Amino acid sequence: MNNPIRARKPLSSPWPAADPFLFCAFHLDAYPASDGAQGVPRHHLRGRDLGSDFSGRDGFSLYHGAPIPGFPAHPHRGFETVTVVQSGLVDHSDSLGATARYGQGDVQWLTAGGGVMHSEMFPLASANADNPLDLYQIWLNLPPEDKMAPAAFKMLWSPTIPHYRHRNATGATATVTVVAGAYTPVEQGPELVPPAPPPSSWAARPDTDVAIWLVILEPGASITLPAARDVRSLRTLYFHYGTQIRVNGVPSQGQELYEVDAASTIELHNDGADEARVMLLQGVPIRAPVAAMGPFVMNTEQELWQARADFGRTQFGGWPWPEPGPVHAPDQQRFARYPGSSEADYPPAS
Repeated sequence: MNNPIRARKPLSSPWPAADPFLFCAFHLDAYPASDGAQGVPRHHLRGRDLGSDFSGRDGFSLYHGAPIPGFPAHPHRGFETVTVVQSGLVDHSDSLGATARYGQGDVQWLTAGGGVMHSEMFPLASANADNPLDLYQIWLNLPPEDKMAPAAFKMLWSPTIPHYRHRNATGATATVTVVAGAYTPVEQGPELVPPAPPPSSWAARPDTDVAIWLVILEPGASITLPAARDVRSLRTLYFHYGTQIRVNGVPSQGQELYEVDAASTIELHNDGADEARVMLLQGVPIRAPVAAMGPFVMNTEQELWQARADFGRTQFGGWPWPEPGPVHAPDQQRFARYPGSSEADYPPAS
């Protein structure tokens, strides 16, 4: 058996990524029942660095929010965020006047382009039960010609996102959530095509082979992932949840990052007693210089300083909300209202 693993190393946080991606952050927070106002109860606030809490104390962090966890208003320019929410809720508001609540398998794809301010808050909607959050945020670069594209976001509601399920001879099931990039099963079944990304995305181009697949394997489950469609693609696997897997027969050594050959299929097997998860990020590289400074990702230092100056002068349109981290009512269902629209978009029926 040819070994498709080109390199492997222990997984660090945030996860480093290969061009065209920038990195991925994985948030797994065991938030308790709320204080009745969608925040963390007061006794959980003691001893934390409020406003910058990444401690993981009591099984969760507050990040830049308190008592409601999350990331109040902050700017971006020059790239995209793809936010995949397995459980919990995210309340989005932005400088374009758009707002949303999403979660439960939904994905938000945000093109920052020439500049946007947004907030991402994690409301604890239940006062009677725990409010676990299970979230991935992937930063995807934009090519030089699209760095200043108009800001926009798109909701990929959970019922519209394809899932491929493979049950092996032992009866254990592996599930692939196809966020981006068409998936053609090696075992059997039709090609699965996810919703289109925003139009300025690198992933929207037909020749960039961008894929984002989340693979969840029950104990004893196995699956073979298809080869990339373009041998130029850079392909990375992240084993980030679980105890023990094999990648093309090679046992893992703790949670690891694998750089793998684009032209090869990838065999995954969960040898552990618990669920295992592997994220695949793949794409043809942009191959442009990357200059990054906090929330800005451009191609040159001069462009970074211009981004800072532009934000200082315009606030990327200003902040139209009464507070930096607005949240919706506890009983608000998932929805999105896009810039310039008074109509709400809701998830379709499953």
